[in-house]
Amino acid sequence: MANVAAGMTQSVARVEVPTAAERTFSGRRRLDGLTALRLLAALHVILFHLKVEGILTGGPWWYQNFAGIGYIGVNFFFVLSGFILVHTYAANDLDPRRFWRARFARIYPAYVLSLAVTAPFFLFALRHLSLPFFAWSERHLEFAALLTLCLLQAWIPQGALTWNPVCWSLSVEASFYALFPFLLRRIRAFSGRMLLFGIAAFSLISFSISAVYILVHPGGAAKVNSSDITLFWKNVLSFNPLVRLPEFIVGMMTGLLFLHTKSNPRLGSVCVLSGSAVIVLITALATTIPNPLISAGFLSAFAAIILGVALRPPWMRLFTLRPLVLLGEASYSLYLLHSFVMTKAFEATLGLPHGIRVAVCVVAAIGASLVSYEFVEEPARRFLRHKRRSEAAPHQSEMSKSVWLPCELLIRPSVTKDVLSRPN
Repeated sequence: MANVAAGMTQSVARVEVPTAAERTFSGRRRLDGLTALRLLAALHVILFHLKVEGILTGGPWWYQNFAGIGYIGVNFFFVLSGFILVHTYAANDLDPRRFWRARFARIYPAYVLSLAVTAPFFLFALRHLSLPFFAWSERHLEFAALLTLCLLQAWIPQGALTWNPVCWSLSVEASFYALFPFLLRRIRAFSGRMLLFGIAAFSLISFSISAVYILVHPGGAAKVNSSDITLFWKNVLSFNPLVRLPEFIVGMMTGLLFLHTKSNPRLGSVCVLSGSAVIVLITALATTIPNPLISAGFLSAFAAIILGVALRPPWMRLFTLRPLVLLGEASYSLYLLHSFVMTKAFEATLGLPHGIRVAVCVVAAIGASLVSYEFVEEPARRFLRHKRRSEAAPHQSEMSKSVWLPCELLIRPSVTKDVLSRPN
């Protein structure tokens, strides 16, 4: 993976930045192509859930391998989040509170919608089903619900998948949001060479954590490749925010590297092709590589692809087509809702041919995400941003300020619309 990072030496969703405190480096460019990448990552996660939920099984070996490692789409989101946040907020006068409030307005409404939609199933499952990943939540229901509402569930290994299981990653990214202003201060002044070294180093750290888990195998050697989500230490490896932090830092350093890189479409092509080659190679060898190493092994490849697309090679103009951009903007809601919607759509079409049922599942998930984006995400974001500006007035009361303090912990990088950027 370090070789991919070294190759970079040859040298998101639309975000409105209303104040000087949120300005980035001059010359900031729209990055429509990264929005399409976000859609592709979300679709990879969908393939994974289609397989593990028994909706779409079988197929050629390469499809089985590729769908079987669809969980790496979340790794991609973590890296991309770090990249986009740096690209959007790398200003010398970034105000942490303003940043946290903006992120809260961006992500929490759709998050709450996903919890409301999945709540009936969650409660039904606790009463009538014996699902292993809900066992801890059943014993600690009130505490589990509170942690989920506060985006803290990932800190409890056995409770990370409570309520709406896919929301564990939002809990992880909430921690990233909390740290971002302070991490940015540390790495903003790094040179290009230091950034490349950092990308390689933190990729190695992530890989080493997984390697240590495999060598020590605290859950038992036979459990290394197990899909059992009741294993304590495997859940720590999978869900703990500190374990996943190197992925976010790799994204941040890649974002800073991009800001210091002159436009170079040829270098962009090299990065995209080299990163893609690594993904193809690991996909081909997926059945022979321990799962923890697969998850950790893509970081430099993801960094290379993200940097390459941001450099905008001409042959990737397809990624800037408006339909792809729109679906990319809605991919946050798609990620939050897809698993629940697909399961219910598959159950509701029992009498139809299997292929049609699968198509209905995917179309239903995409349709639900577009509805959520148009009628929940965007209206709520505009409302909360307007409210935030009102609260920031010179005569803002201390009580108004205190209302926001708990909200500053309920934060995560946007997985949709932070991919496009434009100057103030």
